[in-house]
Amino acid sequence: MIRPKIPVNPLPTGLLIPLDQPTNAVEPHTGTAPACNCHHASIQSTSRVQLPAVRLTPAGLVTAVAGGAGLVLVVGAVLVSMLLAVAITGASVAVCAVVLRSLLNGQHHR
Repeated sequence: MIRPKIPVNPLPTGLLIPLDQPTNAVEPHTGTAPACNCHHASIQSTSRVQLPAVRLTPAGLVTAVAGGAGLVLVVGAVLVSMLLAVAITGASVAVCAVVLRSLLNGQHHR
């Protein structure tokens, strides 16, 4: 009642196989496994290679901070210049629209 029901996994073949297999039909293992006569290469135990930690000297830390601050300033300047370009373009289009409107209205009064 507490254990949730796991939905079955529909396979492309149309066979439905439940995801959890019953574990109560396990037979105990008795005896030893027969030794094989083939010659396998022995598996060497691999030791984990310990990578050195990144250690920053005070000069390296100052360089990293200065580089990050410079990057922020450059990206900020580029974004502000793009915003300024859009604002100037919008203002010039608005001025052109006012001038065209006044020219067209002036022709209708004559």
